[in-house]
Amino acid sequence: MRIHRRAALALLASLLSLFVGCGSTGNADSSTPVADSVSTVAHPPLPPLFDDLERRTFNFFWETANPDNGLVPDRWPSSPDFASIASVGFALVAYVDGVERGYITRAQARERVLATVRFFDRAPQGPQASGVAGYKGFFYHWLHRRTGERWSSGVELSTIDTALLVAGMLFTQAYFDGPDAGEAEIRDTVQRIYERIDWRWAQVRPPRIGMGWKPESGFIAHDYEGYDEAMILYLLALGSPTHAVEPAAWQAFTETYGRSWGSYMGQRHLGGAPLFWHQYSHLWVDFRGIRDAYMRDKGIDYFENARRATLAQREYAIANPGGWRDYGADVWGLTACDGPGYILAGDYQGRTVQFHGYAARGAGRVHTLDDGTIAPTAAAGSLPFAPEVVIPAVQAMHQRYGEVIYSTYGFTDAFNRSFTTAVKIEGGRVVPGWGWVGTDYLGIDQGPIIGMIGNYRDELVWKHMRRHPALKRGLQRAGFSGGWLGN
Repeated sequence: MRIHRRAALALLASLLSLFVGCGSTGNADSSTPVADSVSTVAHPPLPPLFDDLERRTFNFFWETANPDNGLVPDRWPSSPDFASIASVGFALVAYVDGVERGYITRAQARERVLATVRFFDRAPQGPQASGVAGYKGFFYHWLHRRTGERWSSGVELSTIDTALLVAGMLFTQAYFDGPDAGEAEIRDTVQRIYERIDWRWAQVRPPRIGMGWKPESGFIAHDYEGYDEAMILYLLALGSPTHAVEPAAWQAFTETYGRSWGSYMGQRHLGGAPLFWHQYSHLWVDFRGIRDAYMRDKGIDYFENARRATLAQREYAIANPGGWRDYGADVWGLTACDGPGYILAGDYQGRTVQFHGYAARGAGRVHTLDDGTIAPTAAAGSLPFAPEVVIPAVQAMHQRYGEVIYSTYGFTDAFNRSFTTAVKIEGGRVVPGWGWVGTDYLGIDQGPIIGMIGNYRDELVWKHMRRHPALKRGLQRAGFSGGWLGN
């Protein structure tokens, strides 16, 4: 069910981390440090396609958001009123990108950001099950786009989605630094929202941070652990000026990396099967040249780690152990995305295959989930890590399949050239002789595309977040040092 999507994906990843997945190659070696390695990534110019992709992706956030409260659909066009708070965090990045690229004026962006932060500042909070948007400073994962209230009784108060929302807010706080009264209000309002969040309350099993809470059943019985997108959650909790968690929280988080370190597809790195694990935190945090104790021991930084994960996924597609149609050097990218549905059906070769609906697809030494579904955001969102392979992939997918997968707001969420059976599907459509294509755009998949294009062009998010005191404090309390952060 979509209502439990992120919690279910995180739980699945935690359970699967206990087993070696079908794509495993090489051996884990968590105790052996490696020689220092510093990323030296080439920076080729972006072709015109990226200008068009960036503008269309910006238009998604600008045109689908409710201008009165800033709430953005989780997916469009199928569920226009089903709003995601994480999508709002990505939208705040998109608005600033729009200013820098000349799509809108600074005043237009300021007005939209003000509407957004005013809503979250004033939205009712409380322990009741309905009529509120959050509790203890956190917000419910999904809200009604028009009313701003919790979508339904199945929706959790989400720690990670609140973190992604607040990361976007803190970015706007750093960007809108002028004397204008509206910009001052943005800064003050964001600070108030951030200071209200009681991160310690979410440490139901301290020192780790839990996934969330529901008024009907209490705390979710799982914490964020193991290498994943929750780095930004822990860093913002560590950097809080009012309810900060202790540094032991980061130590406990990294202690659960477990067997994720090792060699896979020729790359030695800290694995994470879906690429969004390597993208979400990196969108806001410039990890180049800064390291915590874990990465100092490994001799690399998290940016180099994400680069290796990206290259390993491409090598997986080239090897194509599942025999999927069209996988290769320029058609790759597995992450959380839509799919044909949880259907047992024939593929293009006549094999009976278990396909999936929305799922955290990925490839890694601990866990692989792959049903032939490619998500363009997986490659595009890794642009800063490995532009030499990302740019050709984005171009190739557009050139080969653009008539099917590229439309109003850029790439639709996902496609599967191996799914050709004419059976009832859960979403998207089957193109005869071609395969399955998703027909929705997902805010949390659109976000890494525009955010990482902005970071690649001129470090749009990174350069402002590097000077944000809360992020710097969080990184230092987590034990990061070196590079732009200093000692």
